[in-house]
Amino acid sequence: MADTSPETAERDPDADTVPKFVFFGGKGGVGKTTVSSAYALKCARAGLRTLVVSTDPAHSTSDVFDQGFSDEPAPVEGIDGVDNLHAMEIDPDDEVENHLMEIKRAMGDQVSAAMVNEIDRQVEMAHQTPGAYEAALFDRFIEVMRDSEAYDRVVFDTSPTGGTLRLLALPEFLEGWIDRLVRKREQSVKLFERAAIGNNEPRRMLEGDPILARLRGRKERFEFAGETLREEAAFFLVVNPDELSIRETGRAVERLDEYGLDVRGLAVNKLTPEPDPDENGRGARFLRDRVATERERLATLRADFDCPVVAEIGIRVEEVKGSLLDDVADELAVAVAAEPPET
Repeated sequence: MADTSPETAERDPDADTVPKFVFFGGKGGVGKTTVSSAYALKCARAGLRTLVVSTDPAHSTSDVFDQGFSDEPAPVEGIDGVDNLHAMEIDPDDEVENHLMEIKRAMGDQVSAAMVNEIDRQVEMAHQTPGAYEAALFDRFIEVMRDSEAYDRVVFDTSPTGGTLRLLALPEFLEGWIDRLVRKREQSVKLFERAAIGNNEPRRMLEGDPILARLRGRKERFEFAGETLREEAAFFLVVNPDELSIRETGRAVERLDEYGLDVRGLAVNKLTPEPDPDENGRGARFLRDRVATERERLATLRADFDCPVVAEIGIRVEEVKGSLLDDVADELAVAVAAEPPET
């Protein structure tokens, strides 16, 4: 068997703590849910009040814990010795629909009845455009971070890498976009005010304009998200020992680095077990060749990436749940202790 004990993982002596928010990302199918759930269990067993959040449309968290979850935190049941672990699954389709309805209500309150149908049509069209899915999901994402006072650690099982990066890029992009909208709205209100000389209503409109208030509120939410992700979050990427996964992981590390996000390490999942020395059949030869290939790819990860390998997790015959989840948690050389708050 390959040695996948936590001692084999590379350790950064300075990485003995992690911030409150911990993200596990990666290409679809690499095992993010398994690794994030195992880490959440590890945190809970260490005494931290822990929430694991799935933003992946596959929603495998329910499968891992053999329990259904909704978009509100619920206790994870049936794990001996653990009563401080909660989980939730954010449904992207529901979030898009909720986002759509909330915008319609907010805009409908500000325009004449004749404009409502046109606004509905424009909003429906906007939600078919690229980025609408991420924008809706990101709103819920911000709510979870803001409403996390009850937890010491929040672990995110994120969507596949491409979607995650688009999601994490939104704060910087939308802050500038909202600034431009605010300036245009202010200009339009001032022009209306000039056209209504002697009428005090436009001035009251400028001071309490609901659209300006909404835009500024949105900007503040995205500023909070950007600051929290840069200063209070750590990112770990789950990678399989194959070329496609390694290439995508390389691109993800570069993009996360561009956004100033803290990539702490790589969790290598689904490593092939090595056969016993006295096994020489066709299956054993295949396994030895596979193990040799994976060792080369592990060497590539160590040589080509600045972030360390924090786990070498062997593939299991059965689905990882129950006691197997503790086994995976033991193979994760990821810190549990929380970083002290900044003063």
